[in-house]
Amino acid sequence: MWLTRVSVRNPYFATVLMLALLVLGLFAWSRLPVEELPDIRFPVAVITTQYSGASPEVVESEVTRPLEEAINTINGVKHIRSYSFEGSSTIVVEFALTVDPNVGVQDVRDRVGGVQGRFRREISTPSVSQFNPNDQPLLSLSFSSSQVSQRTLTTWLENTLKKRLQTVSGVGEAKVVGGVKRQIRIDVDPYRLEASGLSLQEVADAIRAGNRDYPAGAVSTASNELSVRVSGKLKSPDDFASLVTGYRNGSPIRLSDIASVSDAEAEADSLALIDGKPGVGMDIRAARGANVVEVADGVKQVIHHLQAQLPPGTQVRFTYDKSEDVRKSLANVEASLLEGAALTVLIVFLFLGSWRSTVITGLTLPVALIGTLFALQALGFTLNLMTLMALSLSIGLLIDDAIVVRENIVRHRHLGKSHYQAAAVLGVQGLIKLYGMVKGALARS
Repeated sequence: MWLTRVSVRNPYFATVLMLALLVLGLFAWSRLPVEELPDIRFPVAVITTQYSGASPEVVESEVTRPLEEAINTINGVKHIRSYSFEGSSTIVVEFALTVDPNVGVQDVRDRVGGVQGRFRREISTPSVSQFNPNDQPLLSLSFSSSQVSQRTLTTWLENTLKKRLQTVSGVGEAKVVGGVKRQIRIDVDPYRLEASGLSLQEVADAIRAGNRDYPAGAVSTASNELSVRVSGKLKSPDDFASLVTGYRNGSPIRLSDIASVSDAEAEADSLALIDGKPGVGMDIRAARGANVVEVADGVKQVIHHLQAQLPPGTQVRFTYDKSEDVRKSLANVEASLLEGAALTVLIVFLFLGSWRSTVITGLTLPVALIGTLFALQALGFTLNLMTLMALSLSIGLLIDDAIVVRENIVRHRHLGKSHYQAAAVLGVQGLIKLYGMVKGALARS
């Protein structure tokens, strides 16, 4: 209670202290990250492994089971659920609540790394991630054009828009959905292949060796040193067709002699439909702890600036915008908070019947609530539904305490005590007695 005595003896100090809390709180208000729910780290790890072309039985025996046996030795594992599909394996590991999620995920990565070395070359590197409900897309966009093909639109999204969006502060991932990618298709004729005396593996090795760049050392001069690289990447179907795959009787066997080469499109692994018509979508996820509203505004600003660079006839639509839901939810909670504060002050005036007491009591609301925003920022919290609901509940507690103290001070003033005695001594003592009574009542209940 020393702060109360100091404030009563030094009213200017108390005024400056309240103003400082208001300024710091308003400064923190503009810098607090905004999201729908707080950042909660669930003790769940997800391991995803791709094995193209393998049946579910093969995936289970060669991928899922070895990983399960290794993960099962980790201390603190509560449940392990595995799902083996055609060409992929998914394992969900749930830890006990007493286990640190970061430590548990790192233990899973260590166990998976030990098993990965025994996998076949066709099995991709297992991906270990931590489950987070906030990893859902922040924005979903759809692109459609009546003048260019989906392949051209996908190329522009991958090479231009995606790279620009990844530079926006707070963007964690930009993923193209339903895109059509370019693919050089090589259809080998089995009869011509057999006549050439080559095997399919030899042809594949020749294509792999002829479609890459080679380092060729360095060239040093008096002022600098330059790296030399031999460019061997094949860029067109004609380059692939003229590739030498082997020799027969001293004559080169080119790829066009045994196969047909075409500039085709890769097989689609996802689909995006816009009003029932094919299109290309893009999902944007925010980084952990990023301001959802600011990230969405930054993405929209980038798309607005790139409108002139869009392929001809391209239409952009926002099919999902999480920031709008967050804005509406926070606006509703903020409106409830302001309404509750206004009604509380009005009720205080009706019962106390004094403007002076109402103003003194009502001043506790902005000072305490706005000052709390600075504490939220200092402690690393975000502005979300839970923190705003906590502020809403605190209004009643603040008004109750303020009324008790103010009423106790007024009562002692009517008994003939001075302002200092009523405020610094008697008011505080009454609050201490009230606190003891409430504590005892709660203990008995």
